[in-house]
Amino acid sequence: MKKRIISILIFFLIINLPLVASDSDDDLFVVITTGDAETQMMALVLATQSFNQEVPVRILLCSHAGDLAIAHTESVIFEPAGRSPKQLLQNMLNEGVLVEVCGIYLPNRNVDKSDLMEGIGVASPPEVARFMKQEGIRYFTF
Repeated sequence: MKKRIISILIFFLIINLPLVASDSDDDLFVVITTGDAETQMMALVLATQSFNQEVPVRILLCSHAGDLAIAHTESVIFEPAGRSPKQLLQNMLNEGVLVEVCGIYLPNRNVDKSDLMEGIGVASPPEVARFMKQEGIRYFTF
């Protein structure tokens, strides 16, 4: 039942994404907290598609999703793309997208900043709050 609800939600988002992306040049703030690899994948597919349609994207990884940011780890490969959430995240980094882990992620794990993939930073809560209060910021939370 849970997968069915998620599938319906994802379908709705995919159907409406081109309309949203074409109507605005506003930034897209994608916050991923789930440890569910399929949901992570869909979040990053939508972020990638938005970026490909020239929508500025910023990604914040918190809770279990922060594990995607750890270097030298793998994530599940999904079809039909034959790619993983971690690979999509790396592509977003390569394109210059700002990707950060939550400020409380590292202090509550047995890892530090040196364990993060190159290019991933640690979010500053005051800076994120300033970003979020700007006019025109659209949110996707997963």
